[in-house]
Amino acid sequence: MSKINLIECTLRDGGYYNNWDFDRKLVQEYIYSLNSIGITHIEMGFRSFQSKDFKGPNWYTTDNYIKSFKIPNRIKIGVMVNAYELISHKLNLKKAIDLLFSKKKLSRVNFVRLACHFSEFKKTIEAANILKKKGYQVAVNLMQISERTEKEIIEAGKLAKKSSIDILYFADSLGSMSDIHINKIVRNLALNWKGEIGIHTHNNLGLALSNTVTAIKRGVKWVDSTVMGMGRGAGNAQTEYLILELEKFQNKFYNNLNLLKLIKFYFEPLLQKYKWGINSYYYLAGKFGIHPTYIQEMINIKLSENKMLEGISQLKNYGASRYDVNLVRSEFQKPIKLKNGKWSPKSKMLRKEVLLVTSGPSLLDYKIEIENYISKFKPIVIALNSSTCINKKLIDFYVACNPLTLLSDIKKIKNSKKPIILPKSILSKNIASKLKSLKILDYGVGIAENKFDILDKCSRVPKLYTVAYALSVATSGQAKRILLAGFDGYGQDDRRTKIVDNIFYIYSSNKKAKQLLGITPSSYSFETKSVYAL
Repeated sequence: MSKINLIECTLRDGGYYNNWDFDRKLVQEYIYSLNSIGITHIEMGFRSFQSKDFKGPNWYTTDNYIKSFKIPNRIKIGVMVNAYELISHKLNLKKAIDLLFSKKKLSRVNFVRLACHFSEFKKTIEAANILKKKGYQVAVNLMQISERTEKEIIEAGKLAKKSSIDILYFADSLGSMSDIHINKIVRNLALNWKGEIGIHTHNNLGLALSNTVTAIKRGVKWVDSTVMGMGRGAGNAQTEYLILELEKFQNKFYNNLNLLKLIKFYFEPLLQKYKWGINSYYYLAGKFGIHPTYIQEMINIKLSENKMLEGISQLKNYGASRYDVNLVRSEFQKPIKLKNGKWSPKSKMLRKEVLLVTSGPSLLDYKIEIENYISKFKPIVIALNSSTCINKKLIDFYVACNPLTLLSDIKKIKNSKKPIILPKSILSKNIASKLKSLKILDYGVGIAENKFDILDKCSRVPKLYTVAYALSVATSGQAKRILLAGFDGYGQDDRRTKIVDNIFYIYSSNKKAKQLLGITPSSYSFETKSVYAL
């Protein structure tokens, strides 16, 4: 068995956790450590046009960034490009590539990987041919191959055969494959493609390392790994383990003490902070063919265990093997263009008191008194989620704006038989079809940083958080004042506390803002008053 080529891609795949913003000292020590143990291929990040949201240097991985490091001569540097960015660019394909890449002799980059879906493969090969003419070694990375038929995989091998690409990679994007899948895919690609094959594995089922070894035994010559498995979702094959396995295949690595020091000093703290790796949710995602980014986003917004499981159940039925950015709108997502809804809150809330209730632990402590207040003073009660402990008969409306959170709440909201206020414009047809039995009040939404623009049938909000949307609904309805119950906060060290507090601050600075009054204990900065003193 000849030597296997290993591409270490922590700075690229690991960036899904830290926004590709790796500390410069870490990057330099990382390069030295890999060189010291004999790893020669490093994928330093993506190379991308996208610039609207903040992303760190390893998202762009410019030639100037690469040149700023001391890189041993034997190290070959690579970058990955999402082929869609080239194919969909407003300029033609060649001009788009010219914007990202100079000729090889002017760049420290040695190899380029183009990641594409099967539907993009033909155009991606065109891009690969252009990059080859510039002097780069080029690999094409076929994503989500587990979702493709044998016929489609064989056809991909035929297309690759006619191209000038150097390596044909395939990715277990959903982390759902077993050794049986690996064997079939390698066999079907190799029916026509006689060049070298590579594999990129994910660890949802805990099989990233063993699947990589299986692929090598079936003739794959290129493999990927990351330090401590740091990568999208459940992560990848771990470099520190894979190098031990590769010694069986004539790969010679030196004492990995420097790598272990790197892990101890830099990557163990990152693991504590971002908590990547296999867990029961990623395992279920692998079993059901759900894109791991959905799980990562649900963890980021800290859904409860029950909501996570319900969300996974709904995503299974949704057919969520391909990541749809429109389904996941958290604080990390791009601005959304404002679209009018069809319902005006004034029809129900004009000059009335509105009580927003959510599921903070304090709500249970004051449940009886809050219910007494509702029964006596008849405020309009809007619940921000279905898990609030307030008697469902006292709730007038539910409100939702994050499609992923909504998926986990659908069953309970349906059972309540109460109207739900939400922006129909952000729902996919698939989700909308699941809501047919609900009474939906369509109040539109858009996202604009640091803004509340509150209109009759829609509002711009600074973040697509349910609290921001609920505040805009009540304000558009010209409520007399807004009471808040169950808004405990997440604790001082939780980043969501600062985000939500900033939402309240931006709201209160708006000319249309109504008086906010918390009636249960809260760590947020709005005025509070005991429910007993109302």
